[in-house]
Amino acid sequence: MAVSSGNPLSGDVRSLQQLRASAATDPKATVRAAAKQLEGIFMQQLMKSMRDASVSTGMLDNAGTKMGNEMLDAQFATQMTGRPGGLSDVIARQLDRQLGQPLANIASDVAATAAKPAAAAAVKETAASLSTLSGKDRQVGFLKLHDGAAKAAEAATGIPASFMVAQAAHESGWGRHEIKNSDGSSSFNVFGIKAGANWKGPVAEVTTTEVVDGQAHKVKAKFRAYGSYEEAFTDYAKMMKDNPRYSKVVANSATPQGFAQGLQKAGYATDPAYADKLTRMINTTLRLQRATA
Repeated sequence: MAVSSGNPLSGDVRSLQQLRASAATDPKATVRAAAKQLEGIFMQQLMKSMRDASVSTGMLDNAGTKMGNEMLDAQFATQMTGRPGGLSDVIARQLDRQLGQPLANIASDVAATAAKPAAAAAVKETAASLSTLSGKDRQVGFLKLHDGAAKAAEAATGIPASFMVAQAAHESGWGRHEIKNSDGSSSFNVFGIKAGANWKGPVAEVTTTEVVDGQAHKVKAKFRAYGSYEEAFTDYAKMMKDNPRYSKVVANSATPQGFAQGLQKAGYATDPAYADKLTRMINTTLRLQRATA
């Protein structure tokens, strides 16, 4: 049975069920088509999240503009779907192993797959779309992008997710000043964690500002590089939890000021005003989260 090569972004659950039924007659073609379907649904959800993060004026909103936005999002999602080495290839491998399982199980596996380094390209596309936003829209988009990873880090450390995503916003300038690899791609290091002697992973070497004896100096430094934002949050959580240097940070994370001061005392940054700046960023983040809840 041949599998249709039509638009993979229909998002129609019935079409996915038809693909599931055709697996017995043409499993390989079915796997490829289903992978594109699921990647399309995933990318549309990402676009929807970014659209929801935008604050609407309400002046020109109507059923027509809503339909137009949905069609535009579908076109953007189409362009980001089915690329070689992208998310659909990862999904295809998952489906290939699980054709005998219910479709609901496959869908949950897709969600888990999206957090793996192999799916970093799809996350990078979403982060890049933040560049079209500014001001509050960009800030809200940044919080939504990192919400899941921050909550996972909270479960591992006990540090409030809002505190950690606020620190990521402070270190990266709401994603505008992420540390780049030599080829210009993102290192996903939104926490500005340096690569010390014990770090065995990839690194990104950039020029940064350090304060020494009260004077700011430009220096070359090596920073840790990750395969995804989730890896960055996971590594940050591990450092906070396992490094004795930051034990008091975890213990004093009940308040924004206590958390920020703990980081400064532990030597997280050389900026003498780091605690005050981070405290203000956390309070800004908390206000944004309450306003958009």
